[in-house]
Amino acid sequence: MEYNFIPGTQIKVSKICLGTMTWGRQNSEQEGHEQMDYAVEQGVNFFDTAELYPIPPRQEEQGDTERFIGTWFKKSGLRDKIILASKIAGPADFTQHIRTAKRYTKETIDIAVENSLKRLQTDYIDLYQLHWPERPTNYFGKRGYDYKRGDLWQENFEEVLEALGNHVKKGTIRHIGLSNETPWGTMGFLRASNSERPRVRTIQNPYSLLNRTFEVGNAEVCHREEVGLLAYSPLAFGVLSGKYRGGKQPEKARLTLFPHYDRYSSDPCNNAVERYHDLAQKSGLTLTQLALAFVNDRPFMTSNIIGATDLVQLKENIDTAGIRLSEDILTEINLIHEAIPNPST
Repeated sequence: MEYNFIPGTQIKVSKICLGTMTWGRQNSEQEGHEQMDYAVEQGVNFFDTAELYPIPPRQEEQGDTERFIGTWFKKSGLRDKIILASKIAGPADFTQHIRTAKRYTKETIDIAVENSLKRLQTDYIDLYQLHWPERPTNYFGKRGYDYKRGDLWQENFEEVLEALGNHVKKGTIRHIGLSNETPWGTMGFLRASNSERPRVRTIQNPYSLLNRTFEVGNAEVCHREEVGLLAYSPLAFGVLSGKYRGGKQPEKARLTLFPHYDRYSSDPCNNAVERYHDLAQKSGLTLTQLALAFVNDRPFMTSNIIGATDLVQLKENIDTAGIRLSEDILTEINLIHEAIPNPST
């Protein structure tokens, strides 16, 4: 396993991060523990979770993913060996069961951090992230930005950073990050940071062969401002594993169970998947290996968040950390991307 520093810190995280959002819906507590055991054995030292998880969110399971991690920490005694990331949920209809007050304020941040610490059975979180912007903007598959004259959101970057900074000073949070954020929002937080307000260190956004929109604006922001990408959905909800090719619907697979997660199921996405599949076969790779190896080694990448519902998938995903794509393969990837650019968002 290779490791990268979280930019601007002395924290090293594994190139592969263990994603956890299926634990509590598609995976049991025991299966979550088995995944953590296996990942650590392979050199993974970075786990990512959220107060919202598991996904799809429901009141009866909310917080179970963090609880499973907490019981594993207690059982294994390995809390000090793991870099732990979690997130506070923002405003949305599907978060009503978490809090009625959803804006990022001192009160909501304090409550969210306290509850996550209890569930996780720890007294600190290494990286605490805003799960999505509280202002209306384009994220979660929304491609364009809708200009709304009646937008009532008021800029509060300083307020949010001060609330997070209180936890950094107390030691309950070590560093902060963003998620599903735009270049404008990222720069807003960066401009508002100072000696009293913590600086954003990471941004967790979707990035895959089917969605390289991060490269359009956020990549330069991350390069110039020393912010690291934590890529999520690198297999595009499993579409880039190839298991849905030809209209297949494997039993217990994510898109079979939850077909409304159709961000990566359009005809352009399917056409791109076929071309990437052919390239992988020609190159002596599986489609999964091609897709994850591409994400792993992007120059703006800090860690690639992979998720799996069984240990066979997890092993293949983690093993891609040792695969290097040749310049010829990268050239062909870019030719496919030019022909079918960003079929998803």
